[in-house]
Amino acid sequence: MKNSSNRLYCVVVEGSYLSEAEAKRALLDPFIEDWVEERGHFRAHNLSEIEAAPGIALGALAIEMIDEGVFEITSADPDHPLTEHRARCLAETIRRHSMFDAVDVEPCDENGA
Repeated sequence: MKNSSNRLYCVVVEGSYLSEAEAKRALLDPFIEDWVEERGHFRAHNLSEIEAAPGIALGALAIEMIDEGVFEITSADPDHPLTEHRARCLAETIRRHSMFDAVDVEPCDENGA
């Protein structure tokens, strides 16, 4: 049995954002823009329908500033935690959208998110 499969992971990003709200907006905007292009409109409840990466709903993502310009992205949904595979998929999607300057996947602090 693999121990690493039970670990929670997060995506640590760096960017020139001054607050969690700015970073969250930067994270959400590209996905919302794609949704609107495909469907013509967006409503807040659609966040749970938009997949940031396979198996990861955009609305389930939480972002926390851990240092100036450094943010930790985690899953706020206990039923769909970020496994290493999901975190890597999310990180790749974030890299493709170029919303942050640096993107890394790290194990989460067991007592934190």
